[in-house]
Amino acid sequence: MENTVLLAVDGSDGSDRALGHAIARAKQGGAKVVVAYVIEWSPYSFNTPEENAQRHSRRESEIERANSEIVTPALLRLKGEDLECEGVVRHGPPAETLIDLAKECGAAQILIGRRGHSGLKSLLFGSVAGNLIQTAPVPVVVVP
Repeated sequence: MENTVLLAVDGSDGSDRALGHAIARAKQGGAKVVVAYVIEWSPYSFNTPEENAQRHSRRESEIERANSEIVTPALLRLKGEDLECEGVVRHGPPAETLIDLAKECGAAQILIGRRGHSGLKSLLFGSVAGNLIQTAPVPVVVVP
């Protein structure tokens, strides 16, 4: 397993704290940080050809926005600390997509910030962090 950390970001305060933890971890152990943002996207919708064209256009603009507003600022902060890093934006179910990315990049660990959803919402719908903890093939660190 490589010395790579997969950092899940979403632009929240929790993901900013997770970025700080990733910086400390990478400095301490010389790890590479892969910054990942997942746009929740379901392939299971039935659309007309016109709707599919609009969906593709919307998808491309979402990727561009995620890169410019969330991933690139995190990468700049990592590069400012002289750390090896790369960024990726994907569409899909968040926990599954992050697990796939962890496998692809040979991550030794997944870092994710806690967003602080209400107890009821987390009980009813679960959370990405909770799903990762239960299903990821590598250790998951949830940064409070």
